[in-house]
Amino acid sequence: MTARVGVVTFPGSLDDGDAARAVRIAGAEPVRLWHGDPELHGVDAVVLPGGFSYGDYLRCGAIARFAPVMEKIVDAAAGGLPVLGICNGFQILCEAHLLPGALTRNQHLHFRNRDQILRIEATGTAWTNTFQSGQEVLIPVKNGEGCYVADPATLDELEAEGRVVARYVGGNPNGSQRDIAAITNPAGNVVGIMPHPEHAVEALTGPSLDGLGFFTSVLKHLVGTPA
Repeated sequence: MTARVGVVTFPGSLDDGDAARAVRIAGAEPVRLWHGDPELHGVDAVVLPGGFSYGDYLRCGAIARFAPVMEKIVDAAAGGLPVLGICNGFQILCEAHLLPGALTRNQHLHFRNRDQILRIEATGTAWTNTFQSGQEVLIPVKNGEGCYVADPATLDELEAEGRVVARYVGGNPNGSQRDIAAITNPAGNVVGIMPHPEHAVEALTGPSLDGLGFFTSVLKHLVGTPA
């Protein structure tokens, strides 16, 4: 049976179509979810895409956190539903307290759009299990508020528990503390990543195919998850 992966559209989402295409290329069925619909329609996993949800009013992700669909996603994530937040989706996951810390303005105060090398640090998550620890991948990054920050105790906890999923290599594009590009929750089913793996799934449009592993990983995870 084909896995069904929901992709949420908020007002201001830009990369929901790209995320849905990545899901399809990986071999799953993309299911479009609407921010105002509180139902998840039986999906097996969820992607919160990049963009500027609700125009980034107040601060990035702060309003999206209260969208009707997010209440169901928060509850489902607590029950083990795999959730991937990309860029603005990462910001929403932090605002919803599914992940610790916050994403703030890039330290240099400039928008960054470039192909970025990442080193995969954690391969035990639902979204990275097809990678090798230490593997370097090339993924586009495009953000103005991508600087990951947290208090020292939280950063130490993420390090000690192996919850730093990926780090920037060859230059930090936004000033994120400890070069953090992606993190996970303790259970490993919720991952937030600032770069855009959905833009690296096709040879025609991406700098690599390295992003596809995030989407095939969740399919591998779902196959191994008891019904």
